[in-house]
Amino acid sequence: MNDEFDNKEYYEYSYQEISPHRGSDEEHTGGSKKKRKGTGKFPSFMKTISFALVFGLVAGCTFQGFNYGYNKFFNQDAISANDINNTAGKSLMNTSNPVVTTSSSNISSSDVAQIVENTMPSIVSISVTVTQNVSDFFGRVYKDKATGSGSGIIIGQNNKEVLIATNNHVVDGAETVTITFADNETAKATVKGTSASSDLAVVAVDMKSLSQDTKSKIKIAALGDSDSLKVGEMAIAIGNALGYGQSVTVGYISAKEREVSVEDSSMKLLQTDAAINPGNSGGALLNSRGEVIGINSVKYASAEVEGMGYAIPISKAVPIITSLMNQESIPESKQAYLGVMGSDITEDIAKSYNMPEGVYVGEVTKKSPAAKAGLYPGSIITELNGRDATTMEKLQEILTSTRAGEKATLKVKVLENGEYVEKTLDITLGSKASAK
Repeated sequence: MNDEFDNKEYYEYSYQEISPHRGSDEEHTGGSKKKRKGTGKFPSFMKTISFALVFGLVAGCTFQGFNYGYNKFFNQDAISANDINNTAGKSLMNTSNPVVTTSSSNISSSDVAQIVENTMPSIVSISVTVTQNVSDFFGRVYKDKATGSGSGIIIGQNNKEVLIATNNHVVDGAETVTITFADNETAKATVKGTSASSDLAVVAVDMKSLSQDTKSKIKIAALGDSDSLKVGEMAIAIGNALGYGQSVTVGYISAKEREVSVEDSSMKLLQTDAAINPGNSGGALLNSRGEVIGINSVKYASAEVEGMGYAIPISKAVPIITSLMNQESIPESKQAYLGVMGSDITEDIAKSYNMPEGVYVGEVTKKSPAAKAGLYPGSIITELNGRDATTMEKLQEILTSTRAGEKATLKVKVLENGEYVEKTLDITLGSKASAK
């Protein structure tokens, strides 16, 4: 660590001993030597020495007085070379206007190591298997198994299960989900809930499937406050990079509220220069206190730019994760069905055409739950069962987390006499399986 010196000046004075030139003390008279007789005063060479001593004393006092007055006036202490050597590695800043620093400014590599050691029991590796369509050389398409990897953060635990937060794209379409804990023990997990629009998901591991030793080592992550972050603060990323196991990268918060667009949607994320690679998705972005301030997401990274990783701010993620933790995982065959085809009315479209934001219903399937409830084309859906349904993606998320046959309320806005008015429809949701 480089020490900083603010407004400190170090003067090194070199005093050379004054040796006055001596004239001859002898006079030659007729070739013979005569000694000069004393006059009762100091000899000339003694005068010179005396003047030199007086001059040195006065000069020394003058310089010392100047330094004392300078330091006294500016409230600074003189620091010697020995002081510098003896205080190496410590801050020597001592001014009347001290610089304000963050807690991360003095973090050393040993501090980072300690933070990582304390946090690692809260981080897991995630492996998934999916079925995907593959085409061969002749253009024939067939299904094949593929594997993927990601990371997760332990955010809850009870007598029944361990709850782990991750990215939606890590477990999206997964047939199997396997969790590897910090002690390398593995266990199967089930998807508890997902939110495609926020790229968040929660998976659960049955406590009965874990050994007592693993249970004792599990640690719930400490969550921080991403809203209070400042640009320039230290950031530590932990995750299962490239599927090789947990790794650590260190950087800084580069930007807050960075709007990143992908797949017709956008999110406001934390930007960091800490390397976030494939497999890091779902892992933790930590502050200098070891608190989770973000959930890393490679989904929003660009292969064209280096040093720009993104994380979902934890303060925005917590409410969504809390909802997903309590969400029941429902098989597709038992998921709810509405029966509409629509398109999103975005903020820009709403302003341009003086329409409310929501899902514009373009078509209603005959004999569907929507048709039976009285929904008709041209209506704009805004809520389903009290939840925001202003996009097709959000509407689909609600339906996949709701069981078929449940009664629900659907809020829509319809055009009457040139103005949109809100109406509430009672609806009994159908089965997605029976609709196919």
